[in-house]
Amino acid sequence: MPSVALLPWGDVVEDFLDPLGIGLEGLRDELTGGWLFGIVEALGRAGVEPSVVVVSRSVGEPARWRHGPTGVPLVVLPSPRIYRGLRRTVADPYGWSANDSARTPGARGRLAAQPGRQLAPYVATPLRALARELRLLRADALLCQEYEYQRFDVCVALGRALRLPVCATFQGADAPRTGLERLVRPLAIRGARALVVGASGEAERVRARYCLPAERVARIPNPLDVEPWGRGTRATARAELGLAEDALVVAWHGRVELHRKGLDLLLGAWSELAAAPGPPRRLLLVGTGKEADALRWSIRADALPGVVWVDEYVLDKERLAAYLAAADVYAFPSRHEGFPVAPLEAMASGLPVVASAASGVAEIAPDGERSGVVVVPRDAGAPFSAALAGLLDDPARRASVGRCARRRVEAAFSLEAVGRQLRAVLLAAGSPTSQQCGGRNTPPSDEEPTTRSG
Repeated sequence: MPSVALLPWGDVVEDFLDPLGIGLEGLRDELTGGWLFGIVEALGRAGVEPSVVVVSRSVGEPARWRHGPTGVPLVVLPSPRIYRGLRRTVADPYGWSANDSARTPGARGRLAAQPGRQLAPYVATPLRALARELRLLRADALLCQEYEYQRFDVCVALGRALRLPVCATFQGADAPRTGLERLVRPLAIRGARALVVGASGEAERVRARYCLPAERVARIPNPLDVEPWGRGTRATARAELGLAEDALVVAWHGRVELHRKGLDLLLGAWSELAAAPGPPRRLLLVGTGKEADALRWSIRADALPGVVWVDEYVLDKERLAAYLAAADVYAFPSRHEGFPVAPLEAMASGLPVVASAASGVAEIAPDGERSGVVVVPRDAGAPFSAALAGLLDDPARRASVGRCARRRVEAAFSLEAVGRQLRAVLLAAGSPTSQQCGGRNTPPSDEEPTTRSG
């Protein structure tokens, strides 16, 4: 079988795991779903042997494990000493501006943070150790989670040295945030085999910014294993959560980030919806993250009634499917996404979805409500609240939209369908050539970015 190694986002894997309350053992033994393991399962269905390689601050030498739920190789590499030293110079290695990264305010703090901010992400990947592991894994290709991220840049250089094709996906990052990235990123993107993009707007942006021909940008969505969703028992799930059988339940699940995930928008809508006459209404939140305390404060400060919050990152897919089975409507208020998986899981559960017009939503629901998704403008609180109210008040419409949602996911986002497309791109013959705009290699513009990967 051909083999593909996957490298997820983040200087060290703990930057993703810590806010979720998960350690390396949780990653190894329990964590499923999301971009990473969705791709793992899709490639497996397509006859490809996937493996996962992460960098960690918690190991002193490479650890070679098997991921419990999927059985694929999981390699944990220690972060380089030089990276650990540089990281100590910044407060937030992912800070979007120099002020965000500085440990102390003012010009002196910004200056002190520059080495860590500019260089740390480029030395976060132990290239010699990674090259050794890729040879041991007999990898035929390398897939990075984000192309607007420094690990992708260094992996393209490593791929050239090893004669190994490198691809990357789009999961929500945006334009370069440092001067060094602006210099290096165009070279990396033009040296990659292909970029895997699900959202049409992002595909257009990256083609224009980096002068790429259409065939170098593969339009492939994130995959979803449809099988486990929609199998939960509503009565059992409601009993576990303490929800009345006649309650009208709006659900959301994911990482708790108030602005990026639009939870402030959802809470604002709920303040209007909760007190409506008729059956009791409940807002079911499932998830945690770095802004869990801020969410808790918002709920208390606004004295929001009817909020039921499972404050943990649920690893058990069957348990999460049971929680979604307890709901009547799903809310997806995100402001920024790559190609979101959460609404697909809700749709596979037969739930009608009210979504803001974040990146990727148009591809999930190209024909609007006929796909099971009611799309409202991003940041539009009143339309979002009205769309939720319309579904809560109309059980026949809820059922109809939910059926459409399930059919849409089965037809377009299954592991088999996406896996075949990924295999064709990752293992395609040939190598990329330098692309030009207007007869010369053109770097991206210096326009200010607005978002970053999470």
